[in-house]
Amino acid sequence: MKKITITFITLFQFSCFLISQSNAVIFYNVENLFDTIDDPNKNDNEFIPSYKKGWSKERYNTKINHINQVIDSIDSSPLLVGLVEVENKFVLDDILQTSSNMQHYGVVHFESFDFRGIDCGLLYDNRLLELVDSSPIRYILPGHESYSSRDILYSKFKNGKNELHVYVNHWPSRRNGQKESEPNRLTASRAAQKHIDSILSVNKKAKIILMGDLNDTPTNTSVKEIEERLEPLINQELNDLGGTHAYRGEYSILDHIFISNTLTKRKGFTYDKGSAQIFCPNFLRSTYKGNVVPFRTYGGIKYLDGYSDHFPVFFTISSP
Repeated sequence: MKKITITFITLFQFSCFLISQSNAVIFYNVENLFDTIDDPNKNDNEFIPSYKKGWSKERYNTKINHINQVIDSIDSSPLLVGLVEVENKFVLDDILQTSSNMQHYGVVHFESFDFRGIDCGLLYDNRLLELVDSSPIRYILPGHESYSSRDILYSKFKNGKNELHVYVNHWPSRRNGQKESEPNRLTASRAAQKHIDSILSVNKKAKIILMGDLNDTPTNTSVKEIEERLEPLINQELNDLGGTHAYRGEYSILDHIFISNTLTKRKGFTYDKGSAQIFCPNFLRSTYKGNVVPFRTYGGIKYLDGYSDHFPVFFTISSP
């Protein structure tokens, strides 16, 4: 009887350890994760085997393995992984199916109206999180009569009585210039703000994570307006290069994570203070024209066998 009691206590302590452990929340723009199949409803011709880039099943598999390598290097069992520039749910499923550590993860994904067919996706640990709601947040860009950009991906999770609201973003690009394209990102930002406000109007103590490639820096209006509601975690001091993305040799913060201040309270889901990082080990770096840059998959049409043109960002969170 004594041995049974000791065993029960040991198992109870072990289960408590599992429940209260810290895990990473990761965001990563994986840069053009397309399958090799031509979708007639998408402008994906750049990533089919017959195109001059030579995209192939072998290169696709290498890309999937690279993404798993990055995730495992940060945390072999993250709580959440937000991914952007993914073509469809199929590629997200492939990440999980080829991973040795994420067989128990779920996927959140919706097809967007992006003309190239790239979407936002979210992977989550379904041992610690129960998905109770998810939806795409769609918005119309200025001057357009229909949707023409990536959706914001919203998900609501529960762990017992504790809730967590998560937004994965990939705001419109700076194509045609930062100033000229700024109204597009302001539209995306205000769509996110409106949804966040609707959550907070019901529960002022709601715990919220917003992450994404916002294609704007912390000094831009679209990002500053998010900062009025949520706390930013990613800044230039988090790596030796000064950012998450390089353009013409200059680094900037385009990849962001924001959290509600309720995540800093020691109850339920809790942000591990000081844990936020820009992840940029040597294997994610390359050199181009004398500058250190993210090691990307292609340079123009030249296959480089790299990872992405963005560095991932993450923080760790304690589960209730």
